[in-house]
Amino acid sequence: MEGLRGLRVPPELSARAPAGQRDGVRLLVGRAAAGEVSHHAFRELPGLLRAGDVLVVNTSRTLPAAVGGRLGLEPVTVHFSTRRDEQSWAVEVRTPDGRGTTVPRAGGPAGAVVELPDGEHLVLEEPLSPRGDRLWLARPSMADTAGYLHGHGRPIRYGYTERDQPLAEYQTVFSVPSPDGLGSAEMPSAGRPFTTGIVTSLVSRGVQIAPIVLHTGVSSAETHEPPYPEWFEVSPSTAWQVNAGRSGGGRVVAVGTTAVRALESAADGRGTVRAARGWTDLVVTPERGVRAVDGLLTGLHEPAASHLLMLEAVAGAPLLERVYAEAMRDGYLWHEFGDVNLLLP
Repeated sequence: MEGLRGLRVPPELSARAPAGQRDGVRLLVGRAAAGEVSHHAFRELPGLLRAGDVLVVNTSRTLPAAVGGRLGLEPVTVHFSTRRDEQSWAVEVRTPDGRGTTVPRAGGPAGAVVELPDGEHLVLEEPLSPRGDRLWLARPSMADTAGYLHGHGRPIRYGYTERDQPLAEYQTVFSVPSPDGLGSAEMPSAGRPFTTGIVTSLVSRGVQIAPIVLHTGVSSAETHEPPYPEWFEVSPSTAWQVNAGRSGGGRVVAVGTTAVRALESAADGRGTVRAARGWTDLVVTPERGVRAVDGLLTGLHEPAASHLLMLEAVAGAPLLERVYAEAMRDGYLWHEFGDVNLLLP
C-alpha cells in the first residue's frame, strides 16, 4: 500500500462538526470481488445489504473522558483511556492549546501528582507500555472514577474539530449504559450515522443486528501506534447469530474496527465465533487475515494509521487504495464526524 501511505489528507477534508443530519453522511462502497467503487448516501445502506446479512455493532457508550487539571504549575488535560483494574487507569496527560483542544506532551514523570477538580487527584505510576510513554498507568483518588467523569469530564476533542459538542453527539443509536458505568474513551464512530429509521429499514429487509461490546481507549490523532489491550465481550446470542448467518450464506459485516477486533478475538482458526469476554491485545493485519468477518463499515482513517492494516486484511490493498483515492477526489470527510466506507467481499 505504498501509494496509500504517501497520501496526505488536506485539512479541509477533516469533518470539523457533526453533520446536520446523521443520515446525510456519504457512503463510499468498495466491492472486492468486482474491484468496483460506488458512491451513495448513507441512508441507502439498507439497499446495499441483503436478507441474511449480519451487522455486528458496538454498544459501548462514550464517556466524557477528558478532565482539566494541574501538574504542579502546569495546566494539563487528562484523557482517561481504560480502567485497568479496581485501583488504576491508563491515562494520557496532554497540554491545553488555548483553543479548547490539546496537544501532546512528554509523559510522566513517575510519581507526579495531577490535581483534579473537586479536591481529587491521580498519581502517575509508570508507562503503560515499553513502546512509548504517551499512555501511563495512574492511580486516581476517586472511588468511582467513571461516575466522577460524568460529573467533571467532557468528550475528548482533537484539534481538527471547530468547537465543543455535547456528549450526545458522541453516542451512537446502538449505545447502552454498562452496568459498571464504564465505556469508551473515544466514540465507536462507525455506528454514528445510523438512525432509528435506518435500523428499522435494515431489520425489515431481513438484515440482522448483533451486538458486541468493546470499550475503546484513546488513540491519539498525532501518533499511530498499534491498539493497546481493550476490554470486550461477545455474548452467546451474538456468537450464535454470527455463526448461523454465515452457515446460511449471509455476510458478517462489522460496524467499525472495534467490532472486528472483538469478533476476531472470539473466533477460532476456522472462523467459528464463541462467547468470550476479557482483554484483547489482538492486532489484525493482512498477514493474519480475518476469520469471522466478511465486510466492514468504517470511517476514513489517516493514511499512516494502524487501522489501515485491518482494512487491508478485509478488502485487500488494491481495492483499499482505490477507495481512498476516490474519497480524496470526491471530497469525502475524515474523522469521527465524517463520511464512511463499506468494504464488501
